[in-house]
Amino acid sequence: MTRSRLLAIIVFLMTGMIVVFPEVAFQASLEGLQLWFEIVLPTLLPFFIMVDLLMGLGVVHFLGALLEPIMRPLFRLPGVGGVAVAMGLVAGYPMGAKVTGELARSKSITQVEAERLMSFANTAGPLFLVGAVGVGMFGRPELGVTLLIAHYAGAVFVGLCMRLHKGPESSGEHIKSSYLGRALDAMDKARRADGRSFGLLFGDAIRSTFHALLFIGGCIMMFSVLASVLSSTGVLYPLKTVLAFLLNLFGLDGSLASALVKGFFETTLGTQTVAQNATSLGAGAAAASFILGWSGLSVHMQVAAMLSGTKVGFKPYIQARLLHGLFSAIIAALLLGPMSFIPASLKNNMTVVS
Repeated sequence: MTRSRLLAIIVFLMTGMIVVFPEVAFQASLEGLQLWFEIVLPTLLPFFIMVDLLMGLGVVHFLGALLEPIMRPLFRLPGVGGVAVAMGLVAGYPMGAKVTGELARSKSITQVEAERLMSFANTAGPLFLVGAVGVGMFGRPELGVTLLIAHYAGAVFVGLCMRLHKGPESSGEHIKSSYLGRALDAMDKARRADGRSFGLLFGDAIRSTFHALLFIGGCIMMFSVLASVLSSTGVLYPLKTVLAFLLNLFGLDGSLASALVKGFFETTLGTQTVAQNATSLGAGAAAASFILGWSGLSVHMQVAAMLSGTKVGFKPYIQARLLHGLFSAIIAALLLGPMSFIPASLKNNMTVVS
């Protein structure tokens, strides 16, 4: 069977499931829309607009020249990659992927460098990690800080691992001018290459931002619907059963299997289910960290859209997501300590016995 025929069958079956479970699909779609409108849109819109303006005005290239001595030896990336990392850390996904796509399309970085960069620059934002997950879902602000440290440290480790991803690299510029002068020259060169007036640049930034955010909203709603409908049909039950068995086999919390399956599709659904079902703080934090590192198929589709018009391969990104999930889960577990994996009920029994 060809790939196109297989995709046609899958889409047909998914459509049938939505028709059979219209109430579930409607409620999931409504929840996805609310998430996009109340959190994603107001959070990302100003950042998206400002990134387009900074690219057109050459400021990104200015910062890139300043960051060159850091990014090149650590991650084998040109300095402009540091802007993608910084914006991704501050604004959350898919901001890092958007900046990476812009840099790849403008030929500021090579294809291989873009594959390295998008693998660790596209992270969850601090507002989501601390506010939405730590406070809103778990009711523990201090846990949000733990998740943030684990998530960002995991991203750094992924970036170091991606140094091994071989391929053509852009050469560093060796200009005899001063450090600051070199950065200013890079900004002026980029501004002249763009050539648009500020009015036209601003209008283009608004239009492209809303186009990108509408797509992001569609991805969140669609994958929220798919996860909920599949769960209602019972199709995912065997997978949850096997995953729960494996978790119990390794001494982990089997009740988190449902959360991990949901997190495979959509990050918010997964982390919310973890907060509701986790029987111990450590297991819940590790599972949430893994889901946040993986980031879900919804975010993966957003990343694919941000990279449209480039020849950047997607396989390194998927591999890096798995690495990020594993690194983040391990770091979160180490930060909280082994005892945090023991459920509260068992701890009480241990106290009584002693």
